[in-house]
Amino acid sequence: MTKDNIIIIGGYGHVGKILCTELSEMFPGKVFAAGRSMERATEFSKQSGGKVLPLQLNIHEPIDPSILKQAKIVIMCLDQENTDLVRACLQHGVHYMDITANAAFLSQVEQCHQEARAYQATALLSVGLAPGLTNLLALQATQLMDQTDELNISLMLGLGDKHGQAAIEWTVDQIHTDLEVMEQGRPVIRKSFSDGRVADFGAGVGRHRAYRFPFSDQQTLPHTLDIPTVSTRLCFDSRLTTRLLAGLRTTGISGLLRRSSVRNAVVRSFSKLHLGGNAVAVKVDARGTLHGKETKVECQLRGHHQSDLTAKAAVFAALALYRSELPHGVFHMEQCFSWNRMREWLGQQVAVDIQVNGQQV
Repeated sequence: MTKDNIIIIGGYGHVGKILCTELSEMFPGKVFAAGRSMERATEFSKQSGGKVLPLQLNIHEPIDPSILKQAKIVIMCLDQENTDLVRACLQHGVHYMDITANAAFLSQVEQCHQEARAYQATALLSVGLAPGLTNLLALQATQLMDQTDELNISLMLGLGDKHGQAAIEWTVDQIHTDLEVMEQGRPVIRKSFSDGRVADFGAGVGRHRAYRFPFSDQQTLPHTLDIPTVSTRLCFDSRLTTRLLAGLRTTGISGLLRRSSVRNAVVRSFSKLHLGGNAVAVKVDARGTLHGKETKVECQLRGHHQSDLTAKAAVFAALALYRSELPHGVFHMEQCFSWNRMREWLGQQVAVDIQVNGQQV
């Protein structure tokens, strides 16, 4: 039996659809859009002209082993509570890839490293925009210095962009949470949407104040790249909206988001909000030493449509997994790829500017 199917769970969701469409152009009839609703999966399959096939699959129930017998890769576009499905994939020798930004879940998957090696499978994590492109830009920054002491990542999202329902819900749910970050090699707890820092995103975007946000890259990078202090912050292209959310956090009013009626109303308004554009920007500010001298590296990335960039990065990673180019075990993007390879792949979709001590490289 040939193991050559690509199963995308959450495949008829916002990012999942883009992933399915791109991969089905290369592997028609081998890509399955999987999820709880057979009706939605079938409808999407028809829209694709049959290049994408439908598959009913509920992540809260054990996966049918016959599905895994024919699968080469499973790509996860939904958030999960436990690693049951991940382990089922690995135990069947199926490569696994995840676009979640949930740090607690990713650390659970990391524990499956030896299991993945034993079954000759690869699990690839931190795939997408943040984490993903942010991880690779962080890697690039560290490679331009002998030692990196501190890394600050800032992400700007356009409010006028189309965001998937799950992404909006996750963002709203994180506004009033605490997060663990590494400072000088020690874990400390910080409040989400606090401790604003100005980031210069470069041409056409400019300077924005961004606030702490629980993207998983800041938990991963201290270990994978050996950096003692890492933080990730978020802002929106609408400075007013960013300030408003920070104000709600400062005054404690954001605590009302714990009430489901308030939370659902905010999620609905975010879904309908089209105050801004569809721009997306990343800024990595790194500080360290090069040849014994204090050095500052700045990496700027600008593009459009967050979901498209997430999917584009995920397709790049999926192709490497499909070709079995990666070692067996559990890895994050920055442990398997270089920024230069990704930069080439993204082509004209992004503008990138990298400087060391103010000098272009």
